[in-house]
Amino acid sequence: MISVPTHTLNDGTTLPALGLGTWPMSDAEAERAVSEALRLGYRLVDSATNYGNETGVGRGVARSGVPREEVVVTTKLPGRHHGYEETLASFEESRSRLGVEYIDLYLIHWPLPRVGKYVDSWRAMIKLREEGLVRSIGVSNFTVEHIERLEKETGVLPSVNQIELHPFFPQEELRAFHTAKGIRTESWTPLGRGKGLLDDPVVIGIAEALGVTPGQVVLRWHTQLGAVPIPKSSDPGRQRANLDVFGFELDPAQLDAIADRAHRRLGGDPEVHEEF
Repeated sequence: MISVPTHTLNDGTTLPALGLGTWPMSDAEAERAVSEALRLGYRLVDSATNYGNETGVGRGVARSGVPREEVVVTTKLPGRHHGYEETLASFEESRSRLGVEYIDLYLIHWPLPRVGKYVDSWRAMIKLREEGLVRSIGVSNFTVEHIERLEKETGVLPSVNQIELHPFFPQEELRAFHTAKGIRTESWTPLGRGKGLLDDPVVIGIAEALGVTPGQVVLRWHTQLGAVPIPKSSDPGRQRANLDVFGFELDPAQLDAIADRAHRRLGGDPEVHEEF
């Protein structure tokens, strides 16, 4: 079994340095993938209400045989449930589907600034954490401005901001803000969503020099930035390779070379993207 280092979050809980993404797995696929991943050594699993696979994720956790307290189960609040009471109700639905007594990391999936209710949802999440129903609370796809508003209006910073992050879109300014505020960065689409990153000659050259795969090179890039990548895979061999990135190191020139490319966003812009 592969051992994964952890980060201590600003609330005192710990987060594994790499996790398993589950979008767009079905319940059946998620159950198989999660149970296998946990047996390999994964201890962080990422889901969301809008993924439609919380039931499968929960079954996978239960089926794995790994003690519940060792697994960091993450899910996310959908846009249609923004608002104080709506968030509390949505949380209970997620908890029921997952089949767990508590959720380890609960995130607001998108800020939806036009709707303007994310602070109300944040207040509800603070309540859930205070009641022990959630271990850590965080956000996803939030900008500096969104996070500053949370801090100004509630005094509580997120433990995590899960953002689009990969060598095509390294997010230097947002990551620097996270570091200054003690917020841990999580990376979605860490391998660039099949846009040629793993076929890139620079990445391939570094992989060959180190005797690892291109995917391992890119995931190691994330972990050396201090970010927590959550690559999705249901293939046990690829799951193992994705997790096995802590036995080698990229030098500063290699880190720079990996991100030395035209930068572009592959997903939605949080200022305008709406996902309900």
